[in-house]
Formats: sequence, structure tokens, C-alpha cells
Amino acid sequence: MATLAKRGGKTPSYEIQFFPDGHSPVRKTIYLGGRRYSEQTATELKRIVEKLIYCRDNDNDPDKKTLAWLEAASPEIREKLAIVGLIETSQTHTLGELWDSFLETRAEMKDSTVKSYELTKAHFFEFFDKNDFLENLNQDRMIEWKESLAKRLAKASVATRIKTTKTCLTWAVEKKWIAESPLDGIGRGDFRNKKNDRIIPMEEYCRLLDACPCQDWRVIIALARVGGLRCPSEVLRLRWSDVNWEKNRFYVHSSKTEHHDGKESRIVPIFSELKTELETLFFMPESDGKEFVINRYRDPGQNLRTTFDKIVIQAGLQTIPRPFDNMRMTRSNEIYNKYGAFKESQWIGHSAKVRQDHYLMIQDSDYTEAALWEITPKEKEIPLRYSLQQ
Repeated sequence: MATLAKRGGKTPSYEIQFFPDGHSPVRKTIYLGGRRYSEQTATELKRIVEKLIYCRDNDNDPDKKTLAWLEAASPEIREKLAIVGLIETSQTHTLGELWDSFLETRAEMKDSTVKSYELTKAHFFEFFDKNDFLENLNQDRMIEWKESLAKRLAKASVATRIKTTKTCLTWAVEKKWIAESPLDGIGRGDFRNKKNDRIIPMEEYCRLLDACPCQDWRVIIALARVGGLRCPSEVLRLRWSDVNWEKNRFYVHSSKTEHHDGKESRIVPIFSELKTELETLFFMPESDGKEFVINRYRDPGQNLRTTFDKIVIQAGLQTIPRPFDNMRMTRSNEIYNKYGAFKESQWIGHSAKVRQDHYLMIQDSDYTEAALWEITPKEKEIPLRYSLQQ
């Protein structure tokens, strides 16, 4: 009466299909995707589906075991059975159901994104009760939660938590669990903490290189500061096969933007300062036969920031906040000023809006250059010629 199909992929998914009645040629499908659904769970649910179909077709009530199973089932499972018409369920949902069901739809995202969503969920339930009803949420309570976050988190972290929760509540609106989001009209705040923005000039870059404990670290810093790569995601994915020595360019895999069409990768020039460091590492014996450019620091549990802070001290520099972001931002400004907006966007790998909101900075050199700027005699003639033409 029902069939179970397994779909391939990095994380297997399952589909339970059945005909709603003996006359309809169209099957109904229950989709079980994500890490939380095993083949055993899918098989058990298929058995329950067949029992419910049998009871419906024979006008019988489910037996006690089936009712007990449904009572113990997760809200997501009951919701799936209700959507295909096998059971009736209450339209009142708890906040716990909201987050569990929402995160189920996001199970195929990258691990780092899932962790970010889970962190938002944890912060949410430090303030709200999981058993409280979704319909009881209102704007005043959401404002109170945001204010509580602002007392202990950075502005950018608060903005991230609000943005993720807005996505969750918008999903609830689309599912018709609520009529409107209680976060509507509440600003998420600024993702950028300008106090932590810091230009890293080439003089400091050279001092950092000299303080590095190995060539791998020199290349990590060069890729971030000169190549403008995201670190660690893009730096650690770089392979020697991505480097085209003959054409002086290299291929960057971008996990941050790969979900956008055409943004999964970009080609970046091998700038001269970067080429020196890459060539040195390439010809070292320990790089022979290696797939990846960086090999000594590939453990996901390693915190590159810890070692970088030691390099900063060794270089005799002041603490550098958000070092890898600031190195990338510094390079973004240099490329923008020298090569223009189009090449900056192509080589750094972000949109004009992201550049405007998060990367561009006014530097001391801009004020110095502006103070030395003089209008040329030719430019002085322009207003006069314009007035004569009028």
C-alpha cells in the first residue's frame, strides 16, 4: 500500500509514497530529509502509514499501539502525516515545534551554518520557554529579547541572531502557523562593528611574515592579506592544481557564496608579493606530492587565531581584531582604489552592496591626498565655458 524509496547524496533521504484512495492516479509523498531520519525511522513510519491507510479505507479507528506511536512521535512527523491527510493535528504550535521543524528544513546546509542556526536557537530559549505557544509571541516580547541579547553580545552577533530568527518566523508565516511575524518592524541592527575595523598596511604585513614560525603560515597570511581570500574556508580549500603558474592566476573555491548561481568560484591574480611566498612553499620538500597548498593546519579543531595572536606579539604589533577579515578588507580597499569596482568585485568575490556595507573605508592617506589635490587650469575653465554656452 505504501512504498519506501531511498535517495542518494551526501546525506541519504527517504520518501514514502502512497495513493490517497483507490481512484486517484496521483501519489502522495512524505519526504524525510536530513541527518535526523535513519532508514529504520523511515521503515517504521512506512508501517504506520500503511496502518493508517488501512484504518481509513475500512472506517476503523487506529489500534492502541498505533495511537501510542503517534502520541510519542515528534511534532515534525505528526505534521507530515497531517499534511497528507492521514491524521488531524492541532493548529497550535509550541516554540519548540517551531524551531525543530524549521531546522529540519535547513538540515542540508553546511555544518558551519547549521551550528550558527543552532546557536541562535540556544540564545532564543535562554529567554523563551519551549512549551510556550507560537501564537503568544508578540512584538513587545521580541523587543525584550533583543534588548537582553544586546546586554551580553556584540552588535554584529545580535544582528545575526535577529536575522536568523526572522528567517525562522517568516517560514512559520509561509506554513500558515502564524498570520504575521512578531519581528516585523524590528530592525536587526548592524552586522559590522566599525570599532574592530583596522587597516593592515604592507609594513605590518612584512613584520608579520618575518615573525611566522613556518612557510605555511607565511602563505596563510599572504593569501589573506595579498590574495584577499577568506580564511580559513578559502585558504584551506586551495589546491596546487588550482594554481596556474603560466598565466599568473589561481582558482578559488568559495564555500561562502557557492549557493549563489555563478558565485561558487572566482579567478584571482597571483600578485607579485603572493607569488614569492607560494613559490617558496611549492618547492619545499614537504610540499612534494601534496594536494593542498596548506597542509600543517588542516585540523578543523585548530584555531588559527591562537597562533596568529602569537605571531602578532612576536612581530611587536598591537592586537589585531578580526585579523583575517581585516586583512581581506585592507586588500579590498587597495584593489578598489587601484583597479576599480568591477575588478575588486571579481577578485575579492562579493557584491557591490557587501563591499559598500562592510569593506570600504576612509583611510588617512585619503585625507592626505585630498589636501594635496589642486584644480588644474583646464578644470578651472570649465565653469566659464559652461556659462558662455548658456
